[in-house]
Amino acid sequence: MSQALRVVLAGGGTAGHTSPLIATAQALQRLTDVELSCIGTPKGLETTVIPQAGLALDLVDPVPMPRKPGLDQALVPVRLNRAVNQARKILHDRGAEVVVGFGGYVSLPAYLAARRLRIPVVIHEQNAIPGLANKVAARFAAVVATTFPDTPLPKARFIGLPVRTEIQALAREGRPTRDEARAMLGLDADRPTLLVSGGSQGARSINTALVTARDGLLADGVQVLHVWGRKNFTDQHVEVRDEATGARYVPVAYVDQMHVAYAAADLMVGRSGAGTVVETAVVGLPGVFVPLPHGNGEQARNATALVAAGGAVLVPDAELDRQRLLDVVAPLVTNPDELARMARAGRSLMSATAADDLAGLVIAAAQPLGAKAHATKGRGF
Repeated sequence: MSQALRVVLAGGGTAGHTSPLIATAQALQRLTDVELSCIGTPKGLETTVIPQAGLALDLVDPVPMPRKPGLDQALVPVRLNRAVNQARKILHDRGAEVVVGFGGYVSLPAYLAARRLRIPVVIHEQNAIPGLANKVAARFAAVVATTFPDTPLPKARFIGLPVRTEIQALAREGRPTRDEARAMLGLDADRPTLLVSGGSQGARSINTALVTARDGLLADGVQVLHVWGRKNFTDQHVEVRDEATGARYVPVAYVDQMHVAYAAADLMVGRSGAGTVVETAVVGLPGVFVPLPHGNGEQARNATALVAAGGAVLVPDAELDRQRLLDVVAPLVTNPDELARMARAGRSLMSATAADDLAGLVIAAAQPLGAKAHATKGRGF
């Protein structure tokens, strides 16, 4: 009987890093005998979601990378060296045979520690514009996998984004069905349905534009599920019904099962974080994306390939208002043929198998002696 493959996964801070990490861990568990552990920092989302996923978590000190000169910037080398030493001990104690990183503050110490120990490194870059940690490690990584086809990293291999099992089930098996999803969310079964969400924290410009366009959409017979974000939702946000068409506006603070909202919708308006872009494409939900106007422009780049393929429409944040939203959304959400064409375009671009594909690359990249000993469960790589 072969010894279990020992894999250490590094990533944290936000769901953008932890979600593909957990999806990849689940795929590894399906495909081979494996011992998994994760590296994170005490400040990130990983301290909650990784243990909830049943994965062991080791912590290193965070090493933020300030852009402006000052004391924090001057202390980066000392802090990084300390974190690398911590990660090195973790990798040694865990007997790591391969390290898988998803970017963020915690990944760079893990990458550098793995290099010192001559452990193969597999990188997955979530965004179209790569982060610093993955830029550095791509120079020596055994495998560099990307979510988008035009990410500028050496040796980049486009595989898509590892998505959680619920998204895979919706993409592959159509579970839940549209009728089931609408019933679960209290929506009418036979109406054009618009999903609006700015993510877990909401998006002010999207929320504002939707509220001003709401009555026009309802008058066109479009029902709206509006996810405000917990910090934006108040008792004043109440359901509204158009007396003539019967269409309803249904505001909620948050949706715990986003795959159900995807299944219920004909069209989505939202930000273009990598997770949203990929998940909607994978399940065939056309999107109107309004990229976050701040940062390094990564959200606009995230949407580029899907927009070019015809699976989504992009509206700059500065141009989003009542009239622009109505002009784009109203004729689209009521056009089944165009929605079906966009759904096909999204599915053709983004694969639902990225988690399994990345897991296969991880298994193949394991140290030579270990790789020969680890057989996959019913799948060859």
